[in-house]
Parts: sequence; structure tokens; C-alpha cells
Amino acid sequence: MFFSFRNQVIVLTTLVLTLAVGCVGSLNSQDSLPKLGIPIDCNLGEDCFIMLYVDREPSSEAKDFSCGRQTYDGHKGTDFAISDLEVAQEGVPVLAAASGTVLRVRDGIPDDLVDSPEERQAIAARECGNGIVIDHGNGWETQYCHLRNGSIAVKPGMTIDKGAVLGMVGASGLASFPHVHITVRHQQKIIDPFGGVDNTSGCDIDNQNSLWDESLTYTPTGLIRAGFAATPPNQTELWQGKYKDTQLPRNIPALLFWVQAYGVLQGDVEKWQLTSPSGEVVLNRDNILDKSYRSWIGYSGTRRIASGVWQGKYQLWRGNKLIFEVKKDVRVL
Repeated sequence: MFFSFRNQVIVLTTLVLTLAVGCVGSLNSQDSLPKLGIPIDCNLGEDCFIMLYVDREPSSEAKDFSCGRQTYDGHKGTDFAISDLEVAQEGVPVLAAASGTVLRVRDGIPDDLVDSPEERQAIAARECGNGIVIDHGNGWETQYCHLRNGSIAVKPGMTIDKGAVLGMVGASGLASFPHVHITVRHQQKIIDPFGGVDNTSGCDIDNQNSLWDESLTYTPTGLIRAGFAATPPNQTELWQGKYKDTQLPRNIPALLFWVQAYGVLQGDVEKWQLTSPSGEVVLNRDNILDKSYRSWIGYSGTRRIASGVWQGKYQLWRGNKLIFEVKKDVRVL
């Protein structure tokens, strides 16, 4: 018997460390503009990824700078994410995007993934979690949220260089996945670093004036993790780092090949394949996604389990374009 399931969660992050709020704004001058380094020590597209962008749509229909949907209504920053909390515990440094002076710091907030309204309410007024605000001069500030509890490495009044370690990536405050959320402000107005200072609200912008000091490829859809499990996984378990087994016992109720991704769209076609130790393709099926999800998991599998090495293969297609492909093996004992 073969079977397939899908699940999803709405990803939420936010920040409340200062009283400053605003919308995507424009400036009349580019004097003394900071060029920002990415605020995380990782390789984008390999061991980290941008999960969410600044919401540039003034209405409730949230859109990122490329008119994509990897944001939510009112999201004021850019979220650089890692795969799970186990990786976070190993230590992924958060870096100062530019040199400046530390203004404010907060630490001591637990790294608890928020996945219910009750948990969200419990963190009210501390949504940024463990965070830092840095003054870069000329009205420029950056704010860093959701750092790992106990990892803050700077204090108010300290002068720091660009690239200095501020702490470690975590999931404190209102976070449902491990990441660092960076907000850029000028004169207390939110600035989308992908659009630069001359872009007012609205999407489909020319990002040649990006504030980043390197070219960051816009990747609205991508793989987070993939693996095998004996029971259906959920989003919280995957963000916690569970289901990394490379060996499973034969007496499990089912062998499930699962995939976790971000930015999947309605109409995307997923292709699932599962090959037994004898080389027989026991599952080969296509599925059309009926909804779009910012964060998504899917899984397919079998109850007919033989000992040996199984291989799972997954492809996500958008029209005639292969978005990504992943292959994973597991040994059944």
C-alpha cells in the first residue's frame, strides 16, 4: 500500500525591542549609506537560506520586493534561517552587518518554537526575543532578533566592527523556526535592504541600489531538509531537528520519505520516487499542489518494508522548470 500526505504551517516572526516602527520609506540622499554584510556566518543556499523578506505591499496582501509571497503582512525585516535547532545548538554566529555602537541588548528569553496562539500570547511584548540594536551613525540602525538564549556577546556602549560576532542564531521570542531577523531603519523608518533607500512601497523593484555589499540571489522556493521516518513528521519536529535517522528497524509501521521546503506555489508539480533494496521502484507518482505555502512538508511511503538500502528521490517542478531535486538513502535493518 502506498500513501501520501501534506502538511503546512504559517511561519511567524516579528520584533519588539524598541518603540520605533515604520513602513518601507524613501530618502532624498544616499550620503553615508551603509553597505551591509549578511548578518549570519553561513553559506547562503547551502547551510542557510532567506526565508522571509520585508513586506512591501501597503495593503493586507503581503508581497516581497520581487512581488513574491515569501513575507507576511507587516513583516519589517529579512529572515536568514538555518535548518533546525540542533544546528543552532552547535553554534551559528550572528554578525554585525556594519560597524557601529551597540545601543540596546536583551538576553534571557528561552528558545521555544511558537506554533500556537497561546504560545504567541505568552511571548507578547518580547516578540524579538534575545536581540540587539546597533547605531551606525547618520540616523541608521540595524536590529537583530531571535538570538539563542545566553549567547549575546556584546553590551550597550560597545563599539564594534562590521562582521563582529553578536551572538548565535536561535529561536527566542516569536519565532517558529531558527533564524536571525534583521531590520534596517533610517530616521526610524523601515528600509528594505534589497530595495535601497530610493524605493517607496510596492514590489517588482530594481534592486541595483541594494544595501547589501554582495549580490544576493532571490530564491523564493527551496529545500530545507529531507529524510526518512517511521511516522508522519510535523513542522515543529523538523525545526527541532528530529528525523535525521540514516538507519531504521524493519518492524516500523511504515517507511516514509519526507521533504521540507519553503515557498511552494499552487500548481507546482512534485514527483515522488521510492526504490527498494532490490532496485524495484515501488513508488512513482506525481502530485499537483493545490495551495501555496511559505513553509511546507510532504511525505510518501510504503508499508511493505524489506531490509537493505532504500532510496528516495523528490523533484519540484514549476511549469517546465525544475526548482530543486533531492535524493536520500536509508538503511533498514
